[in-house]
Amino acid sequence: MPIVEPGSFLTLHYRLAGPEGDIINTFNEKPATLSLGSGTLSPALEQRLLGLAEGTRLVMEIPPGEAFGDRIADMQQWVARKLLSELGDPTEKYAAGDVVQFPTPDGMGSYAGTVMQVNEVGAVLFDFNHPLAGQPVTFEVELIGVL
Repeated sequence: MPIVEPGSFLTLHYRLAGPEGDIINTFNEKPATLSLGSGTLSPALEQRLLGLAEGTRLVMEIPPGEAFGDRIADMQQWVARKLLSELGDPTEKYAAGDVVQFPTPDGMGSYAGTVMQVNEVGAVLFDFNHPLAGQPVTFEVELIGVL
């Protein structure tokens, strides 16, 4: 049976959950496909896949901060309404819990921030930490195919 190695191409179902429940769960959808090392999964999650055989299904409990790092207070930042209007729809309404995509400075990618609060002048406090940063993570995986 094929074994997961660095650079392997994988077809799998996986579930990531924190104390509040699932963040992503592909078990009721089409399986995910990814290349190990492409950045789809965090390095800590990829490390746990190395050496597993095709057909493996298991659940791993990962300690707080290990899967997605610790929460960093400086990654909570206020963003002015003017900048939000320039980057997106000027009529957009933001509410706590919304996840907003931002372009990277080079315009080649994006990153997400979660709305924490909106002040009276429309500035928005975003948390740019991963939603599971600093939390224990349950990582469930079923390896369907390994190339």
